[in-house]
Amino acid sequence: MFSIIQAAGWPIWPLILCSIAALALIIERLANLREVKVAPPKLLDEVLGLTRSGLPSDDVLRKLADNSVLGSVLAAGIRSATPSRGTNEAQLRKAFESAGRAAVHKLERYLNALGTIASAAPLLGLLGTVVGMIEIFGAQSPTSGSNPEMLAHGISVALYNTAFGLIIAIPSLMFYRYFRGRVDAFVLDLELAAERLLPHLLRHGS
Repeated sequence: MFSIIQAAGWPIWPLILCSIAALALIIERLANLREVKVAPPKLLDEVLGLTRSGLPSDDVLRKLADNSVLGSVLAAGIRSATPSRGTNEAQLRKAFESAGRAAVHKLERYLNALGTIASAAPLLGLLGTVVGMIEIFGAQSPTSGSNPEMLAHGISVALYNTAFGLIIAIPSLMFYRYFRGRVDAFVLDLELAAERLLPHLLRHGS
């Protein structure tokens, strides 16, 4: 492997950095886009049970907000339901929307970087190949002629960059699409949960 890196030349080093960054981003997103950390299945039912008899205390709301992304959205909506001042539907929806935007930003963290790596890696590989080809043909002497074996070897070395770029880009793109699908599904879950909780809060806030 080290001999291939040496043979591919300096253009392969940006690709190596991209591979390390892509691997770190994939591991981080796999850890943080789990259902238990975003939208636990039974959390909404538990919150609905709590709000049937009254609004939870501040201590309970803090624990709810720390529980998951869904918990932070639901806690923000519950905090906006204040019986003393009265809360209308527009205020509650605004509170949910603000918390939802923050939640979506958190879910989409690093996805743009992963998508950029998936798009840039093949171009970096092509750049390395072009640079290698320029060096190969530039090294050929017009007086002594060309060595076919050396030329073939040099072309194969130059193509290492393209191959390495594709090796990075293909899994990066697959994981990017996978994470985008999970984020979209979680966003829908957050919206539906807010819609289910809204009538309970309107009853307490009025």
